[in-house]
Amino acid sequence: MIKILFISTGLGTGGAEMMLYKLLSRIDRTKFDPYVISLMGKDSFGDRIMALDIPVHTLEIARGKLSLQKFTKLISLVRQEQPDIIQGWMYHASFAAQLAQFLAFKSIPVLWNIRHSLYSLDYEKKGTAAIIRLLNKISNFPSKIIYNSQTSATQHQKLGYKSHKTVVVPNGFDINLFQPSSDNRLSLRKELGLAEETFLIGRICRYHPMKDHDSFLRAAALLLQNFPQLHFVLVGTEVDGNNYQLSKLINTLNIGDKLHLLGERQDISRLTSALDIATSSSYFGEAFPNIIGEAMACEVPCVATDVGDSAAIIGETGKIVPPKNPQALADSCQELILLGAEGRKALGAKARQKVIKHYSLDAIVAQYQRLYINTLND
Repeated sequence: MIKILFISTGLGTGGAEMMLYKLLSRIDRTKFDPYVISLMGKDSFGDRIMALDIPVHTLEIARGKLSLQKFTKLISLVRQEQPDIIQGWMYHASFAAQLAQFLAFKSIPVLWNIRHSLYSLDYEKKGTAAIIRLLNKISNFPSKIIYNSQTSATQHQKLGYKSHKTVVVPNGFDINLFQPSSDNRLSLRKELGLAEETFLIGRICRYHPMKDHDSFLRAAALLLQNFPQLHFVLVGTEVDGNNYQLSKLINTLNIGDKLHLLGERQDISRLTSALDIATSSSYFGEAFPNIIGEAMACEVPCVATDVGDSAAIIGETGKIVPPKNPQALADSCQELILLGAEGRKALGAKARQKVIKHYSLDAIVAQYQRLYINTLND
């Protein structure tokens, strides 16, 4: 039995945390014994991981605050648990994992997991940029540095991260959970009080500057000039009527009657499969946007900005546009609208087959498991 200590920056609602949960939900428990430490709190995924009968310990470190006492506790836990492997998950946790291994005086292999593209350190918060630079200085120490996109790996290597440590393991998707569903299409439109034939374009992600909701909303306003029958769905943490910045722009654009702000939801597979077009308007930070893989698995064609590995993932099954360009986003959505239902269905079918071939959750979990075994054998 291989004991793996997963140290995550946090367990809140986000793509990185979701992938950690999915990995833990499918990891072979006859061969691997996982234990999770969150540098912050349990948040939304802590209880879900504990429901898998996996221990979760939280250090409750406040965002942006360093705590010697809490870090001493982390070192104590490493010594107490005596893992075979320490897996850091995201920047801060990868740094904490490496430092804890040093200070615990244990020759335990450490793996970093970087789930972020790096277009410019200027885009990052000062604290995050400092951690990225620190990791660069010590990037020869981990056994491997795992990236979830080739773009991210290349960008970090240009900064100085050791290339011979690189392993790329993309995100994986549950192709049984995310699949086409006419029932979901009908039920969401009924929930929103819309006609069955209503054309829905969606943006599913938490609210964050890198997600660039502004460009999505401006593209929506442009599309409504030619297609006034369209409706738009926005889903994610802080994507609701209480978000002042979103509400202000929606009112300025005068598109409130065509927008549905659903906030944080747990039925993401249902919502995704109900869309006619899925979008990703991010302009930095994304390495492998989950919404793209999830929508493709649901046979929903995507329009995404050329950030991270989005272009390689979508390929010929959707559209890629420049970041921060609402007109290009609107134009590509228009092309898919004019393609007609049969044309979009054909693209969607190709998209799902691509996910099944390259990004199924079981195949990605198997890659992680092989990596863990090989790490101990090296």
